[in-house]
Amino acid sequence: MAYTFNPPKRYLMGPGPSDAHPRVLKAMASPLIGHLDPHFVNMMDEVKDMVQKAFLTKNNLTFVVSAPGSAGMETCLVNLLEPGDECIICINGVFGGRMAEIAERCGAKVHKVITPWGKVTSEQQIKDALKECPKPKLVALVHAETSTGALQPLEEISKLVHEVDSLLVVDAVTSFCGVPLKVDEWGIDAIYTGSQKNLSAPPGLSPVSFSPRAIEVLENRKTKVQSWFLDLNLVKNYWAGAKRAYHHTAPVSAVFALHEALNLVMEEGLENRWKRHYEVHEYLQKELEALGFRYLVDKEHRLPNLNSVYLPENVKDEAALRNTLLNDFNIEVGGGLGDFAGKIWRIGIMGESCTHNHVNMLIGALKEIL
Repeated sequence: MAYTFNPPKRYLMGPGPSDAHPRVLKAMASPLIGHLDPHFVNMMDEVKDMVQKAFLTKNNLTFVVSAPGSAGMETCLVNLLEPGDECIICINGVFGGRMAEIAERCGAKVHKVITPWGKVTSEQQIKDALKECPKPKLVALVHAETSTGALQPLEEISKLVHEVDSLLVVDAVTSFCGVPLKVDEWGIDAIYTGSQKNLSAPPGLSPVSFSPRAIEVLENRKTKVQSWFLDLNLVKNYWAGAKRAYHHTAPVSAVFALHEALNLVMEEGLENRWKRHYEVHEYLQKELEALGFRYLVDKEHRLPNLNSVYLPENVKDEAALRNTLLNDFNIEVGGGLGDFAGKIWRIGIMGESCTHNHVNMLIGALKEIL
């Protein structure tokens, strides 16, 4: 018996993945070559260079983890934390909570800064946390919380963190290449993201970057990193130019796709890309509010590329409405998580899914259904 699978054509407007550009799909279909082939090695150098440019950093230790964004999160935390270290983790949604879970598994003492979902962490909360834990190894927070669509200001918090000589660790999975993100200017010491959101590449890769201060912490560890696969002391040599040492077999086709997706970002320009996401967000917001949708996050902290909204009051079954969108119109949007399950939608306009035409398709479908 033969098994066949023909995926339907969807318009991806959920929390990720987003639609892929035809050039990215074509790159994935390129002939396989070995992951130590000189041509692939050269391409890895180009990927590293483009990731540095997209992060707006000169950090030499910038590369791509051969696993999704959650592995990027783990890469940052397991390399910088050791048993007995103290750290501060800011939690205002699912992914801050996940960082705290990983830090605890590293044996660290975690001081949690808890903020209601849909809100952002304030400078005063960080000041209060630093009174309780005056010398944390690191302070970690989520730049763009995927579970709520809240966009966290970073610059002032970064100053507070560095005043006590700590490291700033940032989750940029849903902000990278969609909103302003300036690693060097904002003093971010360790950062990770994913390939499938605003970058519009397939899921499964996680660009990361570490500052010289973070590398110094890594090099002065007293214990081995608990994960062999994610140990930067080993994997960094895999991205060390022509002299790279074998570490693992890279997902060659996925890196082909990432290379092309980054090329598209470079061609468009970061500032133009940020502007496009904001303009399409404003258009979507106007159209949704006209249909009776209400935003979860206050306007000044609203993430343009992930719109969390309460449904119109006359909608009693949000899951049924989402299923109708998917099955009858081939449009995917995301439901709520945690306390917001069944109460909100998360509508993504990321990367190749960030167009006026995507908004028009969604709004047209909603008008017909409602």
